[in-house]
Amino acid sequence: MALAEDLKKWVDETFTAVWEVQETAGVPNPEDLRLNSNHAKDLNSATVLYADLDGSTDMVNMKKWEFSTEIYKTFLKCASDIIKNEGGVITAYDGDRVMGIFTGDYKNTSAARCALKINFAVQDIIQPAISKGWTTDFVLKHVVGIDTSQLKTARIGVRGDNDLVWVGRAANYAAKLTNLANKPTRITEDVYKRLASDLKQTNGTDMWVREYWEGMGIWMYSSTWKWRV
Repeated sequence: MALAEDLKKWVDETFTAVWEVQETAGVPNPEDLRLNSNHAKDLNSATVLYADLDGSTDMVNMKKWEFSTEIYKTFLKCASDIIKNEGGVITAYDGDRVMGIFTGDYKNTSAARCALKINFAVQDIIQPAISKGWTTDFVLKHVVGIDTSQLKTARIGVRGDNDLVWVGRAANYAAKLTNLANKPTRITEDVYKRLASDLKQTNGTDMWVREYWEGMGIWMYSSTWKWRV
């Protein structure tokens, strides 16, 4: 009963306490926020990128565990290094996907270029290595989703085992975009409008296709283009 009483007390306090919200320009560390307190950081404008393997459930069911593990390791390593190289901050790993947040004046361009570089890594670095190391017809597929919005974050969990939770449209929509298969890169229209010109066209050729996202009722853009790492 002691645990139940403690939990009830904490839950009641959480729903009644006033929030303390502090503005921040960059991505905070968990230590920057108080644990088990209504304390949040506000990123007035941030761009969220999710890079996710496509078809990983079938892969795990049908392939050797060593093969699947090597796919996880190489995809997440390449995606993570590219995110960091483009100025993003890795904020979470969730199974077969990684989340990164970009801030600053060029956050949308950096995130979109990052997505195209991840596509390059998948097709020109990882896929040839798969064909070289394994006798298989397996084709690695992935989806990167990107959105931009205001974000708030709070620290969740218990002492010694906690992390940050991100609340805002960009975190939600970027993750949902990765559920849309068949195109390696998908961004919302809000991201597209803020891209540098060289991320929209190459030699007069559009790099993006405008599509209507019925699930969310908004316009988005997809791309199959690559950007050399």
